[in-house]
Amino acid sequence: MSSPDIGYLRQNGRVSKVASTTLRDSFSVSLTVGAYGVAFGAASVANGFSVLQSCLLSLLTFSGASQFAVVGVMGAGGNPISAIATASLLGVRNGLYGVIMAPRLKVRGLKRIVAAQITIDESTGVALNQESRGADAMRHGFYLTGFGVFIFWNLFTLAGALGAQAMGDIRAWGLDAAVPAAFLGLVWPRLVTKRDRAIALAAVALALALTPILPAGLPIIATAFIAIAVGLRP
Repeated sequence: MSSPDIGYLRQNGRVSKVASTTLRDSFSVSLTVGAYGVAFGAASVANGFSVLQSCLLSLLTFSGASQFAVVGVMGAGGNPISAIATASLLGVRNGLYGVIMAPRLKVRGLKRIVAAQITIDESTGVALNQESRGADAMRHGFYLTGFGVFIFWNLFTLAGALGAQAMGDIRAWGLDAAVPAAFLGLVWPRLVTKRDRAIALAAVALALALTPILPAGLPIIATAFIAIAVGLRP
């Protein structure tokens, strides 16, 4: 076998390894986060929504925090305007993710609409974690994770809605820890310098301090100003 052939195999081996790593990362996050849809389906039905309404919320809204906000506010007796306003505040971060991902994905037309629907915490996090492996790996990570979470989230929402009564108290299952645990797993490898860790700790401290004071969604959004302030420094 000539040296060009060896080089070709090595190149293919590297591509295969990158692809399998991206697929592994995407699947592990998709399944973990998607399983939390059980908790949403059960909570939605418990707060007076029908199985169909619960599934439509997951299918069309597809933003876990915003969906929980809607059923929580409505279940507590709030009006639809309050529910939508709270959900919208929580959804602001997805718009910020879109600003980050748009120049990397470079999609237009219908693909842009599809990409916008699956621009969530997890798809953005996995995509950015693949950036060192190349642009293709980053795009694959985004779409595999986005569609993976979408499919699992909707399937588990249906399961949770149908089995709401059988599940009992959904908090006892510990599923509420799945999403923050998965997100921490995505963020942690990117905190490679002392400066990164300091910003992360400052954001955590600010969010915890503001949680008892501000409405849902605002504490998380407020932490973005820390990153902006640090980024504007010379």
